[in-house]
Amino acid sequence: MTGDVPAVVNAVRLLERIARDWPEPVPSGALIEELGLNRSTAYSILGTLQRAGWTVTGGDRGGWSLGPRLLAIAPSVEDRLTAVLGEELNDVSRRLGFLAFAVSRNSSDGYTVIARAERGKGVHISVGLGETFPFAAPAIMRSFLAWGDRSLIDKHVLPPFTPETITDPDLLLVELDRTRERGYGISVREYDLGQSGIAAPVFDATGRVALVVCALGFSSELNEKTVAHFGPMVRDCARRITERTGGLTPVT
Repeated sequence: MTGDVPAVVNAVRLLERIARDWPEPVPSGALIEELGLNRSTAYSILGTLQRAGWTVTGGDRGGWSLGPRLLAIAPSVEDRLTAVLGEELNDVSRRLGFLAFAVSRNSSDGYTVIARAERGKGVHISVGLGETFPFAAPAIMRSFLAWGDRSLIDKHVLPPFTPETITDPDLLLVELDRTRERGYGISVREYDLGQSGIAAPVFDATGRVALVVCALGFSSELNEKTVAHFGPMVRDCARRITERTGGLTPVT
């Protein structure tokens, strides 16, 4: 069986590393050092990608970014993600009987709702597309940080949204470990006394958390007695989205 072509493998690794920080450019030195590439080889591949329109650079000090021809493919990728989110969120919302939505990180270090599905019958909780949540929103924050940079806890004010909110950094670290073990984060009356939430991560192709799937219900329905029943449904929804969008779930 024919093996992988090294130049192609390295080109893919370079593009994935550049995409990780997009739209911010990545310095040449960072690419070479982090990927362990020979300097001449890295510049040769980057130059080829640049001539093909798949990368652009502002010079050594300007770093490398994704090129216009590669970005032209992006709409189809976005359409695919939108379709997958719609299908999976509608399915899990129907099975849970709760509002289900997905959030991504935003420039304010909080989270923005990018897709949603809700049961829409009777009195129910609702969120709108584009609605935002603060960094410390418990279940969402834990789903991002359990597989990410936990030091961010020390860099933000963690307000007590309710008397139930966990704000002690040491206790939060324990909760992050539990989140990773379960595969989902929980917030029982920690953000709003009348509501509880479950959140689970969707991973990108590099194994980083790209977005988080959430379920939100009244605490009379979603609470300490029921969260272990509903949690795996949200986790499995996020895992299906990861698989269908080409993501890689890290080994816990």
